[in-house]
Amino acid sequence: MYFVMVLLLLLLLPAASVGMEAIGVQHPQGLMFLMGKWLVFWGVGVRLFLAGTRQVIQPRFTAQEIFQIQSAEPLPIVRELGFANLSMGTLGVSSLFETSWIVPAAIAGGLYYGLAGLGHIGQKGKNAKEYTAMVSDGFVFVLLAAFLVSHFSG
Repeated sequence: MYFVMVLLLLLLLPAASVGMEAIGVQHPQGLMFLMGKWLVFWGVGVRLFLAGTRQVIQPRFTAQEIFQIQSAEPLPIVRELGFANLSMGTLGVSSLFETSWIVPAAIAGGLYYGLAGLGHIGQKGKNAKEYTAMVSDGFVFVLLAAFLVSHFSG
């Protein structure tokens, strides 16, 4: 289920949303704006909101399934991570209704994904879920960085 959610929220739903909006509406900002808008909504917004919700309610999943930590000691820290993810996720979801929030959400979410991806690189003995997190974090970072470069350059 984890792999399906990552695939849906970071690739398929953003791509489908861009495609549907690009066909229906002509945007003066162009295709890169649509990519940023929908990646921020799905990848930063919905993805991090759902992850944060799970980390707050069920911190053992992140501790055990992603990082392979079996003890209960890190659970308060995972819960705190959940609060941060809920906050960024709320910003990302809200950007759909307030377009001036797309760039700030892309900056915050992009930095988070980039730094989290780097953090996964150094982990020894990655399981499939941590490897998926590492690759998907890097993927989203690159796309959000491309959106931001495009936005600020012109």
